[in-house]
Amino acid sequence: MSSREHRDGREHTPGGGRLLMGVAWALLLLGLWLWGREVTDIRQGTSSPTTGDMAAVGRPLGVQLPPAAEPLRGARPQLVEIPALDVRAPVVTRGLDPRGAVEAPPYGRPGTVGWYGGGVRPGAPGTALLVGHVDTETGPAVFYHLSEVRPGAAVRVTREDGTVAEFTVEDVQVFARDRFDAQQVYGVRQSGRAELRLITCGGSFDRDSRTYTANVVVSAYLSGSDR
Repeated sequence: MSSREHRDGREHTPGGGRLLMGVAWALLLLGLWLWGREVTDIRQGTSSPTTGDMAAVGRPLGVQLPPAAEPLRGARPQLVEIPALDVRAPVVTRGLDPRGAVEAPPYGRPGTVGWYGGGVRPGAPGTALLVGHVDTETGPAVFYHLSEVRPGAAVRVTREDGTVAEFTVEDVQVFARDRFDAQQVYGVRQSGRAELRLITCGGSFDRDSRTYTANVVVSAYLSGSDR
């Protein structure tokens, strides 16, 4: 059988697979971009988040980060811990809603983190996405202090295979809602690495539109693992 034919005998162009993958990736980025806008459409809680209208923290000079570790086999996340913020939260799998946007965790579970199950599993090559609310009508939520984490901080993800994927934060950025860059937020920073994004609402709360003006995005990469 030639390389230009499927098993059913129909002609196949060599670039067709790449084209379909490109289209699928573009559609995914579109859906995630919609989520990046939609996730800010949450109800303000009883207390104000600490994110404020802050500038990107980035990576301060002089911060020494460990080398990246070899990626792991894929496994579903069960628990995420950010010791510097006293965060220890269960992880639930989320998909896309009918509009193509990623579903945020339920409002009734403010201490829960959502993982986009249609994407990369934490520890595997590529970018895994973890999302959480900054607050709800009842008060602060799981990522209320996310903007306070600093480069070099640890993020530990316990996975269903018993391994704990250990990530190191490399930068913290705030993206204005009207300038949300899906490729920059969700795309891979360095090819071949296992990367992680933790995302929540940020900026200030617009009472007229009842939305936050930005998203806080923490970028981390796999730097070790443990059983």
